[in-house]
Amino acid sequence: MTTPRSVTLERLAYTLTAPVLAVAPNIYPDSPVNQVVQLAGTAGIGGWILAVKSDEPGAGRKILRWAPLVLAAAVDVAAKNTPSWGPHGLDGLLAAGWAAAGYLVLPFSRHARRRHRPALAAPAPQLQPAPEPTPSSAQPDDGADQLTRQARMLWERAGMPARTHIVKATRHPGMRYDLTLLVRATETGRPITGLSPEIVGAAFGVDASDVTLEAVAIQPGRQGGPGWMEASITPQANARRRTKPTDAERWVDRVAGPKGGAPGSELVHQTRDNERGVTFYRAKMTDSTESPRIDLPKVCRALGLPEDDSCVFVLIDGSEFLISAFDTPPLSAIFPATRELLTPDAKGMYVCGFTITGQPVKTMVYQHDKNAPAHGLTLGVSRSGKTQFFAINMAAQSLDGQVVWLSTVRKDEKTTVLGRYIDRQGSNALWMARSLRAAKALCEIRAEMPWPHDGQPHDYKPGDTRCPYRQLNVYADEFMTAAQDSNFGEFIQKDGEDLTVTGLKYGIGFNPAGQSPFAHNGFSTEMKDNLRQNSRPVIFNMGSPGATRKAAEGTMENAFDVPTIPARYSRSEGSAIERAMRGEADPENGVSTGGVAVIVLDNGRAVLMRSLYADFDTDLSELFPEEVNRLTDYEISELNKRGLWFDWNEPVRPGEFWPEPDEHDEDEGRSRQRAGRSGGKGGGRHSEQVTSPHQALEAIKSLTDA
Repeated sequence: MTTPRSVTLERLAYTLTAPVLAVAPNIYPDSPVNQVVQLAGTAGIGGWILAVKSDEPGAGRKILRWAPLVLAAAVDVAAKNTPSWGPHGLDGLLAAGWAAAGYLVLPFSRHARRRHRPALAAPAPQLQPAPEPTPSSAQPDDGADQLTRQARMLWERAGMPARTHIVKATRHPGMRYDLTLLVRATETGRPITGLSPEIVGAAFGVDASDVTLEAVAIQPGRQGGPGWMEASITPQANARRRTKPTDAERWVDRVAGPKGGAPGSELVHQTRDNERGVTFYRAKMTDSTESPRIDLPKVCRALGLPEDDSCVFVLIDGSEFLISAFDTPPLSAIFPATRELLTPDAKGMYVCGFTITGQPVKTMVYQHDKNAPAHGLTLGVSRSGKTQFFAINMAAQSLDGQVVWLSTVRKDEKTTVLGRYIDRQGSNALWMARSLRAAKALCEIRAEMPWPHDGQPHDYKPGDTRCPYRQLNVYADEFMTAAQDSNFGEFIQKDGEDLTVTGLKYGIGFNPAGQSPFAHNGFSTEMKDNLRQNSRPVIFNMGSPGATRKAAEGTMENAFDVPTIPARYSRSEGSAIERAMRGEADPENGVSTGGVAVIVLDNGRAVLMRSLYADFDTDLSELFPEEVNRLTDYEISELNKRGLWFDWNEPVRPGEFWPEPDEHDEDEGRSRQRAGRSGGKGGGRHSEQVTSPHQALEAIKSLTDA
């Protein structure tokens, strides 16, 4: 083998320099040669310092390369400072050792040859017999197919990741690049550890997101467990999934994730009803013990649906839920009331409206399960649909043979029309106070009213043909306003509260309506609890979605999710950002939500519905029975005895609500009258203006009950 020229030159340099290092310091101490050698050593020390401080690799090679200069300077200094040639010719021995070390180590030529080694004259290549192939652990001769052998080659090239072996590779049907690998640990009995999607992706040249690792279940004829693993490599399917995902894939990727609109859920199926123009997404929680946590706007954005409360709704049932996406607002449709829908069945139930999914919603004219009448609670702002609901409710009660009284604070067209088909109707606070007082007296009358079959009084039983009287339903529209009347509010609130507590035993149901179900507006807690437990509260638009939710939750024992009723239904058209950039006005396409209400069912669940529509511009006789149901002659005669049955539109009779003034002291009587009208739970009392000391004294007496 030929010695490289750089090696020969470096060895010659060490051989010629060694005598100079030994002789020059002893014969010529002041020779410039010594200064050159020492300067070269200083430069070598500088090279060492730079090599140590540098962050680049190869510091050891750089130190070795500068070592001959530094050691030569050390030999020169030692020879110069020793007397003569030193003990036992030490100067010569040091110089010879330095030359021998450089001759053997060759730091300069070795470093140069590492970067560039010139080709040597080599003999002509000779044909050699091919070596026998050595068996590979990655490709055992087990009769594997071509795809498996190719996969094993890539696996072996990657270094047999995680000490595993590919048992079989299976191509996915209809795919060119997607395949599934069955992998096992190389050593029997060892679990697979350290295998990750990144490692598999690097071995096959795909992204880690296109690799899925799964455990292998034990199957007949094949092992499983921790020593086996299945790797799915799906770059082709994932590319299609990112561009054209199916509904199930879109649900998994965008809805069911931890940051999705319904985390932990899975899509059961999607159906389309072209006739009704609605798409249903039925889903359930993967863990059946969890309750759905749904962010409806986020779900809409993930599914590409319009983020619109008027067209997209969610219905939750345990661990399952249904998302309904309509093409047009479903609750903007009109459902005309018919006698067939309003006729109560054997359990006192009738159809009062329809939900967003077209399901009929029923409410009751009496409580079949409790064997008692039903109260009613209707809430909503003006023009929300309360009077329309009164009409269908009264028609259903009348069709069941019940008596209806209606009182309102102010007269209007609709209540006047309803007065033609019911027993009694009036439109002021005095009329309401008289109707409640008469209904309260009927409780006492019916408590002593004998039944014909045994001559004994009994509690009211709905549907019992032996009962001698009819169920009475007392309506009080704008009850909260009337309860704050300065003259009759105290009587209205007290009698209304008593009627909700005691009326059910005697076949009397109380149906207040207004804009608030809370105590500070006339509802005591006891009254609200009785109404809530013995009715299906109906809440129309309360002015804002927040107020509607609050009112609905105030009528529920447990605060379930309450649907939203916007002020108007409006479809989102185009981009609001683009309209703002062009300076265009938003489209005015609102649809009124009048007649849309939240009804609280018996299980406490709040359901959004559109109530039936009774057209007051036409004849309502098609909804009501031909004859008006009225009280019995016995009941009327008993009310006459108590002075409670007359035209309730008459002015206040002397001594009807408060004591009459004393003949000898009218001022004192007036003070007693004011005292009778003040105080109590009505609230909002307006005291008379005080203009004299005498009136001030009377006012003080009335306040202190002196």
